Amino acid sequence: SAHSQFTLMPLIAYTLTNVFNLDTALAVGIILVGCCPGGVSSNIMSFLCKGDVAFSVGMTTASTLLAPIVTPMLVLWLAGEKIHVDAAGMFLNILIVTIIPVSIGFACNALLGKKAQFKKIRNIMPSFSVIALACIVGGVVSLVHDNLIAGGALLFLWTFFVVFCHNTLGYITGYTVGSIAKFNRAKKRTISIEVGMQNAGLATNLATQFFIAACPLSVVPCAISCAWHSISGTILASLFNLSEKRNR
Repeated sequence: SAHSQFTLMPLIAYTLTNVFNLDTALAVGIILVGCCPGGVSSNIMSFLCKGDVAFSVGMTTASTLLAPIVTPMLVLWLAGEKIHVDAAGMFLNILIVTIIPVSIGFACNALLGKKAQFKKIRNIMPSFSVIALACIVGGVVSLVHDNLIAGGALLFLWTFFVVFCHNTLGYITGYTVGSIAKFNRAKKRTISIEVGMQNAGLATNLATQFFIAACPLSVVPCAISCAWHSISGTILASLFNLSEKRNR
């Protein structure tokens, strides 16, 4: 399943950049989103659509642990001909941004998980994370405000369309892989959501750290993906639930 995450989405992203003949900045942004691991919110969507939550968490964990090595390699391979890619720097950045916080979280949960005070803190962390991510994305977008204004509404709509295609094709191909593998309905829903929803927050961070100087607009597809993936994931979970009710 993690293999599907790191093959389908990067290749779909690369294909879209060529089919739509995107300029370098937007192409790098879409490729970054495609090469990142699964988003944590996919676990919530799997729960909402009555998917296999344990499978979802396992898949997100596996892709996140692989990300420091796989993501820089994929970006170098797919975008290296368009722009200089600091693969070593990306490796260190992903370690700091994802692996270390995840490790600290696991350790805290193991050592303090049964304490009442820790449970209260743990319960508010998802909401805090959403607010923090929104602030980060808003701050990043403000950095390229002038470029966005210069591009106009057409630039935003065009970028959103490509993000929409990438995300939707991820859902479809993920579900197809689950069907080919003869997964049960819950697992097929889960792999569809896991493959389609990327860690766009990480992509936004990487675009800001490594590509914004040369390609300011590379952050735009990443920022749009941050918002759209959560919206589309909620819609897909609702459609799965509606389909199940109709089949009863």
